[in-house]
Amino acid sequence: MQTFDDLLLAARQQPEPQRLLFVFASAELPRDATEEERKLFEAGHGGALAPTVCVDKLPAEVESFAALKAESLAALPRWDILFVSAMDGRGGHAPNSDEAAQPLRMMVEQIKGGRIASFVAVDGDGRLVELDRH
Repeated sequence: MQTFDDLLLAARQQPEPQRLLFVFASAELPRDATEEERKLFEAGHGGALAPTVCVDKLPAEVESFAALKAESLAALPRWDILFVSAMDGRGGHAPNSDEAAQPLRMMVEQIKGGRIASFVAVDGDGRLVELDRH
């Protein structure tokens, strides 16, 4: 799996229906950043990822990465990384948005705390990426 669209296809093929959880995050410079960290950030490297918008959707509600990105940019002028997680359905029924609310809140808190290992990270071009947590 190398792209968001690969992930979307995999979610559609699961034995139980899925609900996808999305957290859009933007890089920002922490207040206590050193001068070296500031220079790196200005050059497009480093910084901290701050969750800005979260949403849940059924895989059928997401046509493709391009469609999701276009929808996101209509509501959010800029984001750097999209974090994705999924919830399994039960008995042939996908979880509903109410059931996704608490997991989405937990996901946001984990990202704020830098605990991102359990999420898939997607860059602005739809590629799955590994993030350096240093």
